[in-house]
Amino acid sequence: MVVKGLVFGKFYPFHVGHQALIDFALAYCDFLYVMICASDIEAIPLEVRQSWIQKTYSNQERIKIIPYQYKESELPNTSESTKEISRIWGEVFKQIIPDLNIVFTSEKYGDYLAECMDIRHVFFDAGRKKINISATEIRNNPIRNWKFLPDTVKPYFVKKVALLGTESTGKTTLAQALAAYFQTNFVSEAARDVLSDTQSCTFPDLQKITIAHANQIQQQLVRANKILFLDTDCTITKSYSRFLFKKSLEVEDQILKINEADLYFYLIPEGIPYIQDGTRLDEQARNQLNEYHLLEIQKEGICFIEISGSWAERFQKIKKICEDFFFFGKT
Repeated sequence: MVVKGLVFGKFYPFHVGHQALIDFALAYCDFLYVMICASDIEAIPLEVRQSWIQKTYSNQERIKIIPYQYKESELPNTSESTKEISRIWGEVFKQIIPDLNIVFTSEKYGDYLAECMDIRHVFFDAGRKKINISATEIRNNPIRNWKFLPDTVKPYFVKKVALLGTESTGKTTLAQALAAYFQTNFVSEAARDVLSDTQSCTFPDLQKITIAHANQIQQQLVRANKILFLDTDCTITKSYSRFLFKKSLEVEDQILKINEADLYFYLIPEGIPYIQDGTRLDEQARNQLNEYHLLEIQKEGICFIEISGSWAERFQKIKKICEDFFFFGKT
């Protein structure tokens, strides 16, 4: 007889405890269904959770993932161990997967569920003694619980920090230094890859820059360690459009979404020397551009933290704010 098992849950998010449960279940059955139960009011989309598990088990042919979206007004969203709730969900499982032999859980409700479905229940890590983590804890602070996230899930929870400002305010230098300190990586300014200098920019170049920058962000998210630093974003590119060509730049919603950061810092030009590296505007034009940037950021409704001082002071200020905000929950 072919033994067919079931692991189910919200996977909100999928973490190493869930992964261990699935690996455990595979040793007990010939074929395993993994059912993702996502309610209509939960923040992480069902398709995102599905992709996490699919990528994690991309080479495993004995697993079938079943995405299941439901309304909380129709089905209970709870992990409470009661016979009534187990009976309700048991009917759902039997209807979707009628030929189950065994169910795997770490909770008492697994016994109730198996009884009403007339199948076997196998406990795994009851009381979470081996892997003591909950999805709620991870959602509350994914950075502090980073070690509990599989590699396929980590990019979703990477925190993005955007360093904005006019030319020669330390964005690139600080992005590199902060990435080194936090043992992560950064996204360089895409304009440097597209243009030889600011004066040679054409309007079509700006669209290329927004696409190139978004592609870099996507690539670096996969490699990032908790935090990803962005050397400028598409808001700055839109500001260049108004400054250089006196017209607005339309950016696709998807690119805008990729550029969204969790923290924004604006580096003001005052307090540090202007350095002409051969690609920048002259100092007067650079200062005019600063006003355009601030107007564009205000127009976009971006909340930012202004950073001034010497190079070293700017680094220390941003480092401290990132540590407090991401690791210790201080605002």
